[in-house]
Amino acid sequence: MAETRTFTQQHPIRVFLLDDHEVVRRGITDLLGTEPDISVVGDADTVEHALARCPALRPDVAVLDVRLPDGDGITVCRELRSRMPELACLMLTSFDEEDALLDAIMAGASGYVLKQIRGSDLVSAVRTVASGQSMLDPATTARLMRSLRADPTETPTVSPELASLSPRERDILALIGDGLTNRQIGKKLYLSEKTVKNHISRLLAKLGVQRRVQAAVLASQLEQPHTGGRPTK
Repeated sequence: MAETRTFTQQHPIRVFLLDDHEVVRRGITDLLGTEPDISVVGDADTVEHALARCPALRPDVAVLDVRLPDGDGITVCRELRSRMPELACLMLTSFDEEDALLDAIMAGASGYVLKQIRGSDLVSAVRTVASGQSMLDPATTARLMRSLRADPTETPTVSPELASLSPRERDILALIGDGLTNRQIGKKLYLSEKTVKNHISRLLAKLGVQRRVQAAVLASQLEQPHTGGRPTK
C-alpha cells in the first residue's frame, strides 16, 4: 500500500494536466497555481501529447480528462502508471458513469471526481491523492458497489486470484468491500490492527492490485458475503 507523502512550498506537488479544452486547462492551472504547495509543471490536449510529455516532467499527480478526441484518460492513466508507479492519477469527467469509474479504479486511478466539483474541493482532491490516499466520489462509488453486488442475470465467478486467497484473507477482503477500516476489521475479526494491515498487504499482492479501493471492487465477486461472528482459529 502507498505510503503517505508530504509536500511543502519548497517541495510542492508537481501536477500535470490533460484536457482537450484549453479553457479548462487554463482554469485549473490558475486555480492550482494560487496554492503555495502546488505547481503545474505541464499540460496536454491529447492522449498522444500526454504520453509524450508527462513522463519527462515527473509529476506527482496527473489530472486526466476521461473523454478525449483520440482516446481516453483511463488508458493514459494505465500507461503512465506502468511507467511511473508512484504517479497518482486524478480522473476528471463531466459524466457520472459507473463503467468509467470501475475502469478508472482498475487502471490504478487514485481519484475520480466530476467537473462540477468546487474549486476548493479539487485542490483538496489533488492534495489527497498526492499524499497517497484515494479520493473517489462517495455517492458514485457506493452506487457502483451496490450494482456490482446485485447483478441478477449472472452466476458470480471467482477469479483465480480470489481463489488463491486464504479463508482469513477472504474474510478481510469482504470487510474491505463493506468499507470497514483496518481498526474496524480488527475488532470484528478479533485481530490486532497491525495483523490486519499485514493481511491486507499480502492479499493486495495476491490480487495484483496496489490500492485498497481496487480490492474493494474485486470483493464484489466473492460468492458469500461475510456474516460476522467470532472466526475459528
